[in-house]
Amino acid sequence: MLLNQTTEHLSKMRLHGMVKALDDQRCNAALQDLTFDERFGLCVEAEVHDREDRRLKRLLKAAKLKVSACVEDVNFSARRGLDRKVFSTLATCDWIEKSLNTIITGPTGVGKTWIACALGHQAARKGYSVIYKRLSRLLEELEIANGDGSLPKLRAKLARVDLIILDDWALAPITSRGRHDLLELVDDHIGTGSILITSQLPVEQWHDYLGEPTVADAILDRLVHRSHRIELRGESMRKLKDAV
Repeated sequence: MLLNQTTEHLSKMRLHGMVKALDDQRCNAALQDLTFDERFGLCVEAEVHDREDRRLKRLLKAAKLKVSACVEDVNFSARRGLDRKVFSTLATCDWIEKSLNTIITGPTGVGKTWIACALGHQAARKGYSVIYKRLSRLLEELEIANGDGSLPKLRAKLARVDLIILDDWALAPITSRGRHDLLELVDDHIGTGSILITSQLPVEQWHDYLGEPTVADAILDRLVHRSHRIELRGESMRKLKDAV
């Protein structure tokens, strides 16, 4: 009876990991020989793991990563210029802690989006909030928000995100409104968050893509000068996969 009451109280306090651990201990005869301190420690550890697991699920649900990828599955054998040491450094997520950016460039099919999502997944594991957006879609959302009056709310939401992944940078034309929205987004993340960009277009051509020199200078100064760079090359990974 006392155990049932304890379980009920734990459930009300949303200590679901401890509830499951208690149930496991009751069903496992081998655990009955442990001391109270040992059994209590197992319950606390189970609660910690349960909370970490639920937090990761919430972060990944909010991130809406395009592909399911993790850093352990990155293919370093393909000849595409992906340096293992550089990638391992990025996988620590220290660059997010320091509010730096990462830029991944290369031809279509070399795995830019996959690598970006793997780093996004790793960031979520580390407890950082993440959101994935194709640049063209994000600019559309910002334009719509500007029209219906919800722009301040959307900007505030994006500013709170630790890591924003902007996929397919420079794949679609950008408007004057889009340039200024992008500048605001980048500016909001200086010192408070990080941006990860994937693009088929080399960084050297971004200024021409952005068009308006003054705004382009401001965006690139904030993005490129505080970034890690990965420049991929080689054949499409999809072609290599189909050839196997």
